[in-house]
Amino acid sequence: EILRRIYTQNIDGLESISGIDDEKLVECHGHFRSASCISCGKSMDANRYQEIIFRTTKTSRSIDDNGDDDEDDNSNNIPTCTGCRSFVKPDIVFFGEALPMRFQSLILEDVERCDLLVVIGSSLLVDPVASIPTWVSVDCPRVLLNLEVVGDFNNKSGKKTDIILQGDCDESVRRLCQSVGWESKIDQLYQKTTNGNN
Repeated sequence: EILRRIYTQNIDGLESISGIDDEKLVECHGHFRSASCISCGKSMDANRYQEIIFRTTKTSRSIDDNGDDDEDDNSNNIPTCTGCRSFVKPDIVFFGEALPMRFQSLILEDVERCDLLVVIGSSLLVDPVASIPTWVSVDCPRVLLNLEVVGDFNNKSGKKTDIILQGDCDESVRRLCQSVGWESKIDQLYQKTTNGNN
């Protein structure tokens, strides 16, 4: 197996949209594809959630559906749970909240079994994800593709087996694919993912 897992801090869901199998993906900080009640955990349809938060707000004094003068506090744009009436938020991790159980249940075995760690486009500033490169075994080679040298790649505690490709991530991925004979494969994937998005 070439790819065991992708751990991403991105909340935009691009990895999922690009076709990464859910089994291979851990969205450490969640995503916007679903929403849940902050109290009881009941799910809300993501389309309904977005419809509520993105609808045009009324002016502070407006006419309601019955033609009555109505003062609006913009509460119509706050999604609430149909069960307990508490607030609903997208299934993303806010500062101070615990990471998803999927992260907790997979990270230890994944780190233990990792035989090559690739870090792409990260500041490596937000823990615990930022610490993953320090958790792999000393025998595990690590590759950093990034504009800047970050984390412990940046100091003397970095490993002698570290490979750092500093620069644009897309260009670095292409260079890496060229070096292992995957350039046509990356071109095919690029065409497949961009054809529907032009």
